[in-house]
Amino acid sequence: MSSPAVRLPWYRILYVQVLIGVALGILIGHFFPAQGVALQPLGDGFIKLVKMIIAPIIFCTVTHGIAAMSDLKKLGRIGGKALLYFEVVSTFALLIGLVVVNTLKPGEGFQAGALDPAAVAKAQHFAQQAHTLNTVDFLLNIIPKTFLGAFTGDDLLQVLLVAVLTAFAIGAMGERGKPILHGIELASEVFFGIMRIVVQLAPIGAMGAMAYTVGSYGLGALRNLLELMLGFYFTAGVFVIVVLGAIARMCGFSIFRFIGYIKEELLLVLGTSSSETALPGMLRKMRALGCAESTVGLVIPTGYSFNLDGTNIYMTMATLFLAQATNTHLNLRQQLTILAVAMLSSKGASAVTGAGFITLAATLSVVKEIPLESLAMLVGIDRFMSECRALTNLVGNGVATVVISRWEKEVTPEQLRENLQARRSIATTVEEEPAPV
Repeated sequence: MSSPAVRLPWYRILYVQVLIGVALGILIGHFFPAQGVALQPLGDGFIKLVKMIIAPIIFCTVTHGIAAMSDLKKLGRIGGKALLYFEVVSTFALLIGLVVVNTLKPGEGFQAGALDPAAVAKAQHFAQQAHTLNTVDFLLNIIPKTFLGAFTGDDLLQVLLVAVLTAFAIGAMGERGKPILHGIELASEVFFGIMRIVVQLAPIGAMGAMAYTVGSYGLGALRNLLELMLGFYFTAGVFVIVVLGAIARMCGFSIFRFIGYIKEELLLVLGTSSSETALPGMLRKMRALGCAESTVGLVIPTGYSFNLDGTNIYMTMATLFLAQATNTHLNLRQQLTILAVAMLSSKGASAVTGAGFITLAATLSVVKEIPLESLAMLVGIDRFMSECRALTNLVGNGVATVVISRWEKEVTPEQLRENLQARRSIATTVEEEPAPV
């Protein structure tokens, strides 16, 4: 008999603690900028702790999910459906960004003035990284130098490749592979247990990251570029509510209930500006919704490289903003070229730190009409823009997982609605310990 769940007091709910941490970080960064900048290690340390555990969690989840799958044809079917979905929805994101920036024209009349030399140097650094990206290098980079090397790098696709190969090898062993599979399942529980410990530090990490951001750039740094930021946030909101909302409705669930379901992960991303911090929680919650382990293990990690809806919106809006700000006229053909380049460059730089800026630099390298140095205008607000990119990417990957799971008939609309409406969340309830006998 299971013990009853007791509702946690509000101050012990994780997302409330994260909100308090974010608010404190903003206040410290605004009123005590030097102290805010000094708190950067708190945010960086938390993100490093989370990244430390992401690779083994993905390896165990994907390996166990695929090796336990009796129908290997399903694996190829899920992968094909996921990639098709990613391309279609990502194209919608690029088109929406293109339409909105042409409508609002946030860059017109923008007085760029003299560009900060430090910002120009940073922009040139990103541009140099962008020049090194090409399709062949991207594909070869998926193969790690060693088996264990996949776990020491930052590329989730390397972990995914190793996990898939390991799963196939275990599956081919038949009955002899079952003890190994059981061991991986136990290891997965250990790593998720470590993650539950680490995530308790999220409020401190969020406070440090936000204090550093506001302390470094100041709220006043947003004033000149506020129109672009508001336009970007508005466009991302429209994309989530209209496009992803329509997709969710067709699959039998509400996008608003889904956002409420993953609110802890969203607030974690908001506080840290990194969607990776929410990855373990997303894996767990998508499985709790009823999605199969194999589907979750394939779609979520792959989506982190191929389904970057927020990054796509940002690229088209930022590129045309810079064109408008530098009085560079782009005709329809040139704008469609930007669209095509962005579709490719967003995949090539997905695993690189600062991917949003690098993909933008890669796009500008092809569209020669826009001065590459103009990237410096966006350096100051990129941290604030990255939060919106990460939030949109996270929601997009979550919806994609549910959609693929629905296509595979793993979960019914009734089950989805029931699970999404359930209020006994892990974040707000705790199981009572059984009384000693």
